Amino acid sequence: MGIVVQKFGGSSVSDAHHVFNVAKKVISEYKSGNQVVVVVSAQGDTTDNLIKLSKEINVNNLENLKFKRELDMLISTGEQISASLLAMAIQNLGYSAISLTGWQAGITTTDEPTDSEIIKINTTRIKSELDKNNIVIITGFQGINSNFDITTIGRGGSDTSAVALAGELEADFCKIYTDVDGVYTADPRIVPTARKFSKISSREIYLLSVYGAQVLNSNSILLSEKYNTNLKVLSSFDNNSSGTQIIYNNNYTNNNISGIAIDKNLVKICINNTDNLLEKLKDTNLINLIKEKDLKPVNKHDLNFTYFIIEESKLNTFLDIIDKEISTENILEVSYEKNKSKISVVNLNESYNINIASLIFEVLNKSNINIELILCDNNHVSVVIKSEDLHKAANLIHKKLFEEDNLY
Repeated sequence: MGIVVQKFGGSSVSDAHHVFNVAKKVISEYKSGNQVVVVVSAQGDTTDNLIKLSKEINVNNLENLKFKRELDMLISTGEQISASLLAMAIQNLGYSAISLTGWQAGITTTDEPTDSEIIKINTTRIKSELDKNNIVIITGFQGINSNFDITTIGRGGSDTSAVALAGELEADFCKIYTDVDGVYTADPRIVPTARKFSKISSREIYLLSVYGAQVLNSNSILLSEKYNTNLKVLSSFDNNSSGTQIIYNNNYTNNNISGIAIDKNLVKICINNTDNLLEKLKDTNLINLIKEKDLKPVNKHDLNFTYFIIEESKLNTFLDIIDKEISTENILEVSYEKNKSKISVVNLNESYNINIASLIFEVLNKSNINIELILCDNNHVSVVIKSEDLHKAANLIHKKLFEEDNLY
């Protein structure tokens, strides 16, 4: 008998029907002879709705530590709802299950609210419940700090919770269930012709995650490497899918291109060049909000400005800090444009980047899709475009690289 950790995302437990579907998958794993620990996210858009509600109450001081402490208290309830409902569903199907919050499961984090890190996990309670033949359901995304306050560990934190628990429990498998049946050459919900990988190296999936792919949280991948966790990505909805196995071998690669990562809901910020601008941003922690730096404008008349890409949800925080802490530094102009998306082609062969960039320019130019910014380094090429062009651009790039030229 081994231990298997299963993680189910928000879409997997979005309503009663889906909760029972997950319950059956969990029971099937249990009936195969394994002890089972399940980590769950909040249902559907619960977390986003709770954050929206908090902003209706407090429109100012969103970075205030007291507000963030209460925000953690609020948004952690989403996972608790999922965990308790799943435990009830499993019990309803005739099996023994118990739900535990992060702190009940022994997860201790750093003190920072809304973006803490897991320090340690005391698995005593979990092992005790497993020894009682319980299926243990644990809230993802959360723990408790040194002040005994509930903390959350950032977006995608349920992946990190699952991998950390699998590592500490020395689990035989950590299975991450999502609404797609593995890792693809691009998001199949945007690019229907995307191909699924049967296996992918941890380095490749890490880079895809960093540049916007939503399959796995990047921190969870680093953690899985630390524990050498047997990690697999599977579908919550397809019982016949073989999924994608994560391989811990730096020499393994899916040929020349690892895939295409897509990042949406972005804002392009333009600041006129000033001396030591990046250093000033670092001094205010603004650099932590920036998704991409050193982006190059395509038009020559834009060279007198510095551009940044951030998530739309962080725009107000960015502008507030600019206004309060940098406006006196002779910054003459700060402007921004919403509704931007970023397409990144990730590869592990630096020599291909110039060719990839050229092909991207060629295919988008033919379709009159304007590239606003570009970034090219030793493992990826990124372009920023209008969100209205995203689906068309992503499919054109995928077709060119993976279907016509077949660089994959």
